[in-house]
Amino acid sequence: MIPQPPSSAPPPPILDVRDVTVFRGDRLVLDGVSLSLFPGDAMILTGPNGAGKSTLLRTISGLRKPDGGTVDRQTEIAWLGHQDALKPGLTLTQNLALAAKLGKNQMNEVLEALDLAFLADLPARLLSSGQKRRAAFARVMLSGAELWLLDEPTVGLDVASIERLGAIMAEHRAKGGAMIVTTHVPLPLENTRSHELPSLANSEPLWLS
Repeated sequence: MIPQPPSSAPPPPILDVRDVTVFRGDRLVLDGVSLSLFPGDAMILTGPNGAGKSTLLRTISGLRKPDGGTVDRQTEIAWLGHQDALKPGLTLTQNLALAAKLGKNQMNEVLEALDLAFLADLPARLLSSGQKRRAAFARVMLSGAELWLLDEPTVGLDVASIERLGAIMAEHRAKGGAMIVTTHVPLPLENTRSHELPSLANSEPLWLS
């Protein structure tokens, strides 16, 4: 018998979410959510307003604990929330200095990639909404984290900036990175996966169940 070459096992997930349940007060927000993410994946998180998309990202990131289930992360995570978190009196580079110090990537390279280099010494209060959003995204890139959690990253961006962001995301995936994204506009990304969260707005309070 001719020996067969050993079959290569699939890579383990870098994120494994199992039966995650979250309550806000006495309201059920997430009910038994399960998903897995592998290197190179891009998952678009969908669902109606109030379905818990932001809550799920915050739970995965560790900003809040699930009330049930588990979140197993096997890699570093970078989080982009709704707030840009820029101090208006500081320059762009001053706002990003801590992220650059703690992260793995170079400030000048990140600013060039996001078309922000010419604004490096400008106070954040003078930036447009789109420029502020790109500045917030710069923190994600500076981190060098493998897994990106992006909550509405395109808010305030024009078409050209969205295309630029799409190219950055594609490059991140090509290097083995992965991401979960919530968005209300189409992203220029290929081979994405989708995970839809149902609305639980009509769920009964816990004390009535």
